[in-house]
Amino acid sequence: MSSETGVQPSSRPALRSLLFVPGTKVEWLGKAKESGADAVILDLEDAVPELQKPHARGQVAEAVAQAEANAFGSVAVFVRVNPLESWEVADELRAIARPGLSGIVLPKVSSARDVWLADRMLGWCEREAGLPADQVALVPLLETARGLRDAQDVAAAAARVAYLGALTAPGGDVERAVGYRWTPEGTGTLALRARVLLDARAEQVPHPVTGLWTRIDDLGGLRAFAEQNRDLGYEGMMAIHPSHVPVINEVFSPGPEELDRCARLVASVEEAQAHGVGAVSFEGEMVDEAMVATARLTLRRHARERGPDSPGAAAGGEH
Repeated sequence: MSSETGVQPSSRPALRSLLFVPGTKVEWLGKAKESGADAVILDLEDAVPELQKPHARGQVAEAVAQAEANAFGSVAVFVRVNPLESWEVADELRAIARPGLSGIVLPKVSSARDVWLADRMLGWCEREAGLPADQVALVPLLETARGLRDAQDVAAAAARVAYLGALTAPGGDVERAVGYRWTPEGTGTLALRARVLLDARAEQVPHPVTGLWTRIDDLGGLRAFAEQNRDLGYEGMMAIHPSHVPVINEVFSPGPEELDRCARLVASVEEAQAHGVGAVSFEGEMVDEAMVATARLTLRRHARERGPDSPGAAAGGEH
């Protein structure tokens, strides 16, 4: 997954929340920013009627240009293009590949070859626009049974693949392809989400994300679903409504108690190591360097996301 030139996969920022915005409604970007979303996905595919796609492409290209000028602050801007089955996607990539673009969301991926082709096309667009190689991340959406089965091959197909995960919304492409019966508890899709996450981790895809929760007013159900995904190991979720963003951000952020415990654990083990002891009893558990590495990672990620003065930042420094 590593790249000898251009942007390294490990440098991609963690994203807790990625909020979909229709490509015909770019004026909603202000609301997306106010919601606290880490990223927006401007949608040129399913959210845009066929006759409006050319106009939406121009609007989205202008929004990407505004992102280059920092009009949306720290919000990362992604664009979901149309499937590769049409040359329309080539025109879209050429229109939006510019410095303000963080990534391309590629729908209906069926195989690693789809990713390979998208990677080549993006490479040409980056060169044409004078961008560094692999600057634009690629987020393949696994919306076919074959794509889900071959998730590890998809993840390995290009260095720019990032944020790969399984989306299991009710009634959509994935449910139709797999045939599961969606439930709010996620029982029919739990194994699928877990396996795709493992495939992504095996290929060192940075920061896997999942989704979607489509019940706009059911924030309790959203929280439970987000907690389940966090427990599996996902680092964020895609969202369809601004009201979902605060819940998602909270679930995928370490709380003060977790950060305090990580800092105490690091300090305890480091003190023991200074006296030649490798494993110690810490608050009723045996811990060693493996647990310290995980705690440091949590602290470092929080410090990057919230700034060097955030709680526990000093304990999360490099060792």
